[in-house]
Order: sequence, then structure tokens, then C-alpha cells
Amino acid sequence: MLFVVDIGNSHTVSGLYRDGHLLGHWRLNSDRDRSADELALRYHALFSMVGIDQREISNIVIASVVPTLETAWVSCCEKYFSSSLINPPLVVSADSLRGLIKILVDQPDEVGADRLVNAIAAWHQYRQDLVIIDFGTAITFDCVSKDCSYLGGAILPGIAISLDALAARTAKLPRIDISTPPESVIGTSTVKAMRSGILHGYGCLIDGLLAKIAVEMRHTSDELQVIATGGMAQLISPYAKGINVIDSLLTLKGLRLIHELTYRQETS
Repeated sequence: MLFVVDIGNSHTVSGLYRDGHLLGHWRLNSDRDRSADELALRYHALFSMVGIDQREISNIVIASVVPTLETAWVSCCEKYFSSSLINPPLVVSADSLRGLIKILVDQPDEVGADRLVNAIAAWHQYRQDLVIIDFGTAITFDCVSKDCSYLGGAILPGIAISLDALAARTAKLPRIDISTPPESVIGTSTVKAMRSGILHGYGCLIDGLLAKIAVEMRHTSDELQVIATGGMAQLISPYAKGINVIDSLLTLKGLRLIHELTYRQETS
């Protein structure tokens, strides 16, 4: 079995694959103070709940944007999974992905591992010029060419960050739930105006950025394949016409694919 782990700033998403099929996946808070022993206890309990013996796990792939948690995870894998592993845990980085994707940016090591994983997953699925929008703590736009080159992208504050900032830095604006759609663009109360501003505003922002990206990639907006992923993708997609596909499991798919391609290269 293959255990894949995507460590983000707010959440850690993990999954178990057997013969290419996803058996289960989990989304948990990323606690930067979590130790290797605590991680082992937490996932042992999750595996037990679904009847999976962790001794069946033969390979692990990790992508992380949180260095302290990456260290804890590697330690956890070495301490509690090593007896069943065929290969050492594979920690994704720009260096480890050489040969799988061309990284055409100034400082490849600065690119978040999850962004490269998403790029590889999306390109192998569509094999055309495309943009991936990941709605996480930050919202990232990642541009990939049809020859599997990572071109770079854009980063902006995520929706939760913006909501927190509004509530924290203003005297009369409350914390709000944006799961209820705004009735109109013109809000007739403070809460309705905030919902409209966040959802319609981010939708327009996304479409505007996509239009500019399309020009630089020598396409019209309609020609670009745009894939959305991340925790807020379902919420914002109705307000962004440029999004073609939502794939909430894109990163997990990419980690599985990277494992397959990496060890296929080594044995070829």
C-alpha cells in the first residue's frame, strides 16, 4: 500500500492507495507542535477505524510546506513504518522532481512542493496548457505549458485570511459564515455586504487574473484548461466563470503519480 501525505499550512491531507485505487483519505488540522509520536498515534487510530493494518504500507510520499511538520513526519515514518517500507519515505522537492517536470522559475527551490505536485497531476491528466488554482491558506495560480513546463504563477491571500483580517482590524465588522450564498451583489446589511464582497469579489479577482494569465500564455480565457482544488474550491467556483473543473483530490493523485513515475525511472 502507498501512503501519501500533503502537509499544508492549515490542513494535512493524506490518503492510502492500493494498486492505484484510493482506499481512504483524511483532512486534519496541521498542528506545528505535533511530535512524531503524536502523529503515529493519530494515524494508527485512523487506520484502525477503517480496518487497515499499517504494516501493509510499503511506500510513503510526503509533500510539505511546513518545515517543522515535515521533520516530524519523516521521523514518524522512520520510527514507526520502516519495518514494512520497501523504499525510504520520498519527500517531494524541486530536486526530487527533476525529469518529471521542467521548472522554469528563478528559484525552483522556493516553489511549494504542493504546487509542483498539482502541476504534474494536472498535466498528466490533460496534457495541454493549463492553470491550477489551489484554494488553501493562500490562493495560488500555477501555470503549466503543454510540454510539461512549470512556468510560475501568482499568490494571493486566501479567503479565510481575508475574513480574519476584516474581523480583527475593524471595529464593527463581525466574523461571518460565507457558506450561505449572497442574495445579490448589493448587500442590504453588513453581513450580506461582506458575503457579497468576499464571494463575488474573489470570483471577479480570479476571472481577472485568469484573463491576464491567458494573454501571457497566448490563449483566450476560454481556451485555457483551469482546474480548481483545495478546501475552498467548491465554495468559490460558482462565482468564477473561468474555472472548468474542480478536483479536490488533485494533490493526492499527484503524489501517487510521482511515486509511480519515480520508481519506474529507477527500474528502467
